Amino acid sequence: MLRGFFTAASGMYASQRKTEMITNNMANAQTPGFKADYSHIRAFPEMLIERFNAGSSRSEQVGTLHTGVYVQEVIPRFIQGDSLQTDRPTDLALMDRTDGTAFFSVEQNNEIKYTRNGKFTVDPEGILTTENGWPVLDANGNRIRVASEQFEVDEAGWITENGVQVARLRIVRSDNPEDLSKEGDGLFSTDINAGLPLAENADFTLSQGFVEKSNVDVTRSMTDMITAYRTFEANQKMLQAYDRSLDKAVNEIGRVNG
Repeated sequence: MLRGFFTAASGMYASQRKTEMITNNMANAQTPGFKADYSHIRAFPEMLIERFNAGSSRSEQVGTLHTGVYVQEVIPRFIQGDSLQTDRPTDLALMDRTDGTAFFSVEQNNEIKYTRNGKFTVDPEGILTTENGWPVLDANGNRIRVASEQFEVDEAGWITENGVQVARLRIVRSDNPEDLSKEGDGLFSTDINAGLPLAENADFTLSQGFVEKSNVDVTRSMTDMITAYRTFEANQKMLQAYDRSLDKAVNEIGRVNG
């Protein structure tokens, strides 16, 4: 019976983690470039139950016992989001042309991070930054400085101001974006020491005055949320049933009449 407590509790915990993940997805449904997470739920290995008869050395197989489930991993889905026209010159949208995924490169605490959120701005010092103030990097890994927000960006990422090319955006690509670590502020990082390689012109196209919308499917997220809640509720009722059975075993079955 005590095993049943652990099995039901593991189901509740897995459902709670999935609910938290879906809640985060829905909260970022309007965040440019956001990639929705999805989870892999796995079952713990089954246990083989055997019974030994009194006075015999031979065992009899009773069957298998499931010991619960757990969330094995949570990874983002790198499906291309739709484009939203904003007509702001500092807004840029990446469109993938190959199987890989392209990213902007930004600097965070002296480290290179990657993002799909191209909603940029220009700070008081003339540095092109993300909305959260992280500097956007050029192809040489340097910060990009512009005179104003009235610049032009072509499909290859070249920034032109007053007819002069100022810099080229550092656009990188990953053939296995699922291996990237998801961080806050829409940023991703990699364990590769050299970082992600520069993308070729054929890997992407860049549109100025657009941003990539979140790829969160709100309707599906609502359905998944209800399913996760119902699963949590079912495991909760199972836990309550085990508790009532244990209470009866202790207070009624184990009672000795005088």
